This record gives sequence, C-alpha cells and structure tokens, in this order.
Amino acid sequence: MTEDLTGHPTGPAGPSPTGPDPYDNRRQVLYWRLLARLFDGEEQPALESASLGVVEDIGLPSALLDPGTSLDSVVQRHPELAEEFDGLMTPDDDAGGSRDRAAEVRRAALVSKVLLNVFATGSSTVTAEQLARWQSDAGWLERALGGPPGGLRGGRAAGAGLDAGGLGPELAAIEADLVGRMRLREVLADPALAARLTPSMSLIEQLLRDKGNLSGVALANAKSLIRRYVDEVAEVLRTQVEKATVGELDRSVPPKRVFRNLDLDRTIWKNLTNWSPEEERLYVDRLYYRHTVRRTTPQRLIVVVDQSGSMVDSMVNCTVLASIFAGLPKVDVHLIAYDTRSIDLTPWVHDPFDVLLRTNLGGGNDGPVAMAMARPKIAEPKNTVMVWISDFYEFDRSQPLFEGIEAVHRSGVKFIPVGSVTSSGRQEVNPWFRERFKALGTPVVSGHVSKLVHELKTFLT
Repeated sequence: MTEDLTGHPTGPAGPSPTGPDPYDNRRQVLYWRLLARLFDGEEQPALESASLGVVEDIGLPSALLDPGTSLDSVVQRHPELAEEFDGLMTPDDDAGGSRDRAAEVRRAALVSKVLLNVFATGSSTVTAEQLARWQSDAGWLERALGGPPGGLRGGRAAGAGLDAGGLGPELAAIEADLVGRMRLREVLADPALAARLTPSMSLIEQLLRDKGNLSGVALANAKSLIRRYVDEVAEVLRTQVEKATVGELDRSVPPKRVFRNLDLDRTIWKNLTNWSPEEERLYVDRLYYRHTVRRTTPQRLIVVVDQSGSMVDSMVNCTVLASIFAGLPKVDVHLIAYDTRSIDLTPWVHDPFDVLLRTNLGGGNDGPVAMAMARPKIAEPKNTVMVWISDFYEFDRSQPLFEGIEAVHRSGVKFIPVGSVTSSGRQEVNPWFRERFKALGTPVVSGHVSKLVHELKTFLT
C-alpha cells in the first residue's frame, strides 16, 4: 500500500500498522507548506494541492490557506472558529498523555494560518489597510498564545504579563518595518486613509520622529493618533496605579466615628463580657472604629528620561506615568528629558501629549547634562525620589554621571535606576552601571512598567 501527500491510502489495502501515521503525514504537509511560504513566498503547487486536500477533508475552510485573507475575515465567515484560536498555541494540559491525532492536524492548519499572516510580510510598500490588517492578525497571534490583543506589543494591554519566550520584541520589529515601508506622510494627508491607522508604539515612534516634517491635515491627523495612543496607555497605567499598594495607615490620627468606619467584629469581640445569657442580649459599652487615614507626606518625584532613539517606549510610558502621579495629592512631579542636551518638561507634566510633542527623539546622550538640571530640584533629600530611565550607555561620560548619581543617593534621595519602562519588560542596561548600582544598594528596577508603578506608589503615598 502507498499513500499520497495528504495521508490517504492509494492502494486497495488499509493503512499498515507499521507504516507511516497518516495524521503525522498531514501535519507535516501543513507545516512544510508554512515553511515554504515563510522562506520563499512562492507557491509550491504540490504542497498547496496537498494542503488544500487536508484542510477540506477535516472540514476547515480553504480560506485558511489564502495568505491574503485576514483572520478577521475568516472568523467573520466562520464564527465557530473564534474559540478555537483562543489559547491555540498554549501548552496542552493533557495529563493522561494520550494524543488526539485528528485534533493535532486541525491545530496545525489553524496555527499555520496565524503564523503565515503575521510573519510573511513581504518587502513591498505597505498601505494603511495592510498595516491595520497585520495589527489585527498580530492580535490573533497574541490571543492564540493565551493573552489579550496587544499583550506582547504593549499599548492597551500593558502589564498583561504575557511573555511567550521573548516574542514581543520580534513582533514590534516586524511592525516597525511595516510602518517604515508605508508612505506615512501620504497616508496622514488623506483623512480616509489616516482613519484606518491603529495607534501602536511603532507608529507613534515614527510620528514623533517625523513630526517636524508634517503640516496641515497630515500634522493634525498625526496629533490625533498620538493623542489616542496616549489616552489608551493612560487608561491602563491609571488602573495599575489605583491597584498598587498604598501607604501605611496613620494611627496617630483618631478614626472618624461614622457608621461606615464601624468595626463590627472588633466591637462584638471586645464586648463579649457583657453578654446576658438570660436575656440573650449583648450590651455594648464601647464602639470600635477602623483607621482609614493613610500617611501622606508631601513628596517630590523627579523623573529623568533618556530620549535617545532606543528609548521611545520608555519616553511614552514615563510621560504618561509622570502625569498620573502628578495628579495625586501632595506629590510634586518634575520631568526632564535628555539626549546630548536636556529639557525641563515640568510645566507640561500634566499633559503627556504636550510633552511628547516637545521631545526630539534620536541622537546621543549626555547624562551629566541632565544631572546638572535635576540636582537643583532637590529641596529635601529625604522627601525626594529620583527615577532615572536609561540604558546608561554613556561611554566617556560614564564616570562623571555615576559620581553625580552616587552623590544624590548619599544625600538621602531615594534613587531608582530603571533600564527601560516597557510593556513587555524587556530592558538592556550597560553592565558597568548595573554592577555599580548593585554595589550602591540601588539595583536596577525591572523594565516592566508595573514594577515601577509599585515602587513609586509605595514610596509616594
């Protein structure tokens, strides 16, 4: 007996118990087609024909094999498939060890569709519609990996905790390449095309870099996209700030004697000696109330952000985060951005959109220049926290910057070095600085934005 590429027997006899598993053959056909498409892009007739036979035989739509059909379109036509894509690529928790061969073939067809749409992006010019479609398909990949759309690329799902083996930076790089291949200025000049764009970190970076070359309708559309993205990030970060640990209860302030603060459990416990068995009644001599006032010492937060080209994610997240903390009572927030020069953005700290429009991403960096602007802002060291966000690649200025940081730390300022403030947690820090920060007792905070939120909220409230 022989078998064709789809795993069907071609002879009169049934499958041999010692022969190839037809289900394995089918999975191999689908994955060989995926690899051929990813690395070549040209249609391989034999693989295409065999894959079509497999897909149709297991009851899946042939649209799964069309690279030009988005996952949104597939799910719109076949809504029953939506649930199958959710968690599609997460580990199987089958404790029994048994394998459902037919299910594996079906999964191979669905996985191939997701991977092909996300990773086979070609090399030609990209339209606004193509970028939007890719962003949507990337969202389906993130869902297949067990997270929400945006969970790997940041933005609205910042802090979702999705890792997927470091895939986030790769998706961000693909998206940046697509944005770079798009005639962005032409798209922005057309309101209909601009409306198709979905704000993302890669798109915002390109807009911030190119804003000096935009005018009229194109500039207005660019500002609208930046504003939308800033608002989305702010919504996520504000929720994280609200959920973060807050300051300790201030027991030096008597509890407010109102009903909503009444501690019923403690009141009953403390008055149990007044229980009358005959009357089955508890007589209360004293009411106990909960403390609700928390310590809120006036604090000063100084945020220094490296705005060189590699730090755009941090720049966006930190300007939004600074504006949120600036809205807290008794927190005095100052914001400084720097490359080879430094700029004091404190007057605009309440509006991250305005801050971003005033930044000039790119160029080198000169940390000592930023430190010279930041140090005069320290009025009461014990009441000051300084957050410094950078990769700390200062080259010949490394020693002067570290000496300035060391002096600030020893004066009593709480110094928090951060490698980057991203949604994925990816960070890169100069090993020379990393070791010295560790020895100083101020280790570099993880690059995940939620970790910084926790550090700041605990200290400032």
